[in-house]
Amino acid sequence: MPVRAVFFALVLSATLGGCDQIKSWFAGKPDIVYAPYGKDYASKPDLAQVEYEHPIPLKELIKVTPKYLAGLNQEQLDQLYARLGSGPIPNGPFDGEIVFTRGGTGKLRAAEIVGGLAGLGLNVKGKLLETAGETLWKGKVFYRDEKVLRNRIEDLAVLRPVIGPGDIPKIAVDGKDAWLLFPAKLYCGQSLIDSRRESIIIDYAFTDDIPGYRERPDFLAGRRGLKVRDEIRMVRPGLYLGRAYMDHAFILNFVLYNKDLDRAGRAEFEAGQVRDTCWGGTQKRIVATR
Repeated sequence: MPVRAVFFALVLSATLGGCDQIKSWFAGKPDIVYAPYGKDYASKPDLAQVEYEHPIPLKELIKVTPKYLAGLNQEQLDQLYARLGSGPIPNGPFDGEIVFTRGGTGKLRAAEIVGGLAGLGLNVKGKLLETAGETLWKGKVFYRDEKVLRNRIEDLAVLRPVIGPGDIPKIAVDGKDAWLLFPAKLYCGQSLIDSRRESIIIDYAFTDDIPGYRERPDFLAGRRGLKVRDEIRMVRPGLYLGRAYMDHAFILNFVLYNKDLDRAGRAEFEAGQVRDTCWGGTQKRIVATR
C-alpha cells in the first residue's frame, strides 16, 4: 500500500475514533510477555509464576487500549488480569465495552446459563441478553462514597417488556442520555480467578435495599435472577479490565474507560504513585520499571 494511502487511513481513523486513538498507535503496541500454554487445562501456567517471570512495566500498561485487549485470547487476558492490582475504586461515569476474545465465537454464554435457571418467571432469551450487552449497555456509573454502582442503558426498547411503571433516572455523558438500571454494591473482595490479591467487586446479589432499586427489571441481575457478579482491576487510572460471572460461571470480559481520568492520572501512574484500594495480598505485586 502506498505511504500516502496509509497516512490517509490513519487520519480518517483518528477523525472517527478521536485523537487519543492515533496517539496510542504512535506510542506503539504494548510489549507485554505472556507465558507459553497449551489447549489442555494442565498446560496452563501458574499465575504467580507468570507475574514473577514476566512483570509488566508501567510504561507498557500506558499503551494498552481496548483494541489491544480485544486482540488477545482468553488465556492472555487471564494472564494480564492476574498481573494487575485493584487500583482505586473508580468514581463517576465510565464507558463500557464488551471484549470478545480473539479466536472466540463472538457470542455470550448467557443463553446456556439462563436456560439452566429456574424460577425467573420471565421468558428471558439469551438473544435478548446478547442484544442488551452488545448494543444497549454503554457503561457504568460509580458512586464511590456510597459504595454503589449503576449501569448505563441507552435504549429501553428491548427491556420494555420486563420494566414496571415509574420514572427511571437518567444521566447525560458526553451529551448522550442513558438510563440508570441494575444497581450493584461496590467492595473489595476475592477474585474468582486469582485469589492472591483482591479485586474490586461489583455485586448484584443483595441490591434491593439500594435507593432507587426497581424490582423490574433490576431483579434480573440479582440473587433471584441471573446472579451476576463482576470484578475489575486497574490497567491504569481511567482504564479497568473486568470479568463478568453468572452464578459463578465466567461469561465475558469487559473494559471500562474514562478518558478524562486517564489523562489526569497518567503522570502519577508513571511515577508509581497510584495506590490500590483493595488488599494486595501477601505475595507482593511485582511492577517492572524497565
